Amino acid sequence: MRRERGRKKRRRIFYVLAVVLYCFSTTAFADGDPITVVNNLSDFIFGLVRAIGMILIGYGIVQIGLSLKSHDPSQRANGIMTVAGGIVVTFAKEILNTIAG
Repeated sequence: MRRERGRKKRRRIFYVLAVVLYCFSTTAFADGDPITVVNNLSDFIFGLVRAIGMILIGYGIVQIGLSLKSHDPSQRANGIMTVAGGIVVTFAKEILNTIAG
């Protein structure tokens, strides 16, 4: 019996919150040209990708430095591959623009 009262109370609170959220919500309309919004989102995403590419380049340089210190050729190869991959990721937008025309 006690559990049922608790459930009813939670259900009422949920219904009240749902009604309050519904009543006080506002409709949001897109402002301006939708192409501008897509371009802004694209610029934001490519900015994140560029940051990840820079991190990869830094990590690859650290790997190369550590491999020179420890004389480990496999780590040096991994570092060079990481730097190369980071460069490709960093300049992905420019590469795609060149390919697309």
